[in-house]
Amino acid sequence: MLSQQNRHLLPLIGALFTLYIVWGSTYFAIRVGVASWPPLMMAGIRFLIAGIILFVFLLLRGHALPTLKQWAAAGTIGILLLAVGNGLVTVAEHQDVPSGIAAVMVATVPLFTLCFSMFWGIRNTKLEWAGIALGLVGIVLLNTGNNLVGNPTGALLILLASASWAFGSVLGSRISLPAGPMAGAAEMLVAGVVLTIASQLSGEHLDKMPTFSGFMALGYLIVFGSMLAISAYMFLLKNVRPAVATSYAYVNPVVAVLLGVGFAGESLGPREWMALVIIVSAVVLVTLGKYLFARPAKVQPAVK
Repeated sequence: MLSQQNRHLLPLIGALFTLYIVWGSTYFAIRVGVASWPPLMMAGIRFLIAGIILFVFLLLRGHALPTLKQWAAAGTIGILLLAVGNGLVTVAEHQDVPSGIAAVMVATVPLFTLCFSMFWGIRNTKLEWAGIALGLVGIVLLNTGNNLVGNPTGALLILLASASWAFGSVLGSRISLPAGPMAGAAEMLVAGVVLTIASQLSGEHLDKMPTFSGFMALGYLIVFGSMLAISAYMFLLKNVRPAVATSYAYVNPVVAVLLGVGFAGESLGPREWMALVIIVSAVVLVTLGKYLFARPAKVQPAVK
């Protein structure tokens, strides 16, 4: 029999494991998928199917339909996070940016988030500015490494994707979204429609039937990378500190790099390994720095 404490602890551990491993592995799944799917088409199908399934499931469970205002808000966030953020990463990997390198660059999202927060009057601490500066050093190193030095377009796409995801994350906390997981369902539906239209306008088409591995990658991204991981993230946001919930940002790159090197034949040079360490360190600094370097509380003298 599990104790009461373990019954509450196991779902938290499961949710964290899901974000660490599943979201870290989606970069490898995207790389496998774009080998036989056009990138925008694959991303559009991914979010459209995931959004429809989750939306119908929530309606059957009695969740209320979003209002028109909530649809507009969810659509805006869905475009910023999923259509632009994830869509551009998918395009970049289709342009031969290694999945591990893509994950390392996307790890800069918390750094961009700090910068965009200033638009709403949130001031950064000296520790956070130090983390941003350290992250910039890592980005420069990464973009002068072997994998990106000949692919400036891919590097720019991922930087734009990271900035869009960060801006959408900051904006999303300040507008009225649908309640609970319905927000994720609405965001995926809108993003799926936008990506599908973008795919058609860009002239994407299937030259031949995708391979079995291409279908498996798409299915993995729909079920695990979208529906399961987003639900786990929403659960963590309600039950743990934000610093813990967003800790995936410095675990995902490590998982993605190991999968890319181990199964996709990717390789990182010494400069890129150094960039990985620097960027992960910068993200740890800005997310956990206030806990790691907390000042001891001052002891008040006893009143005589």
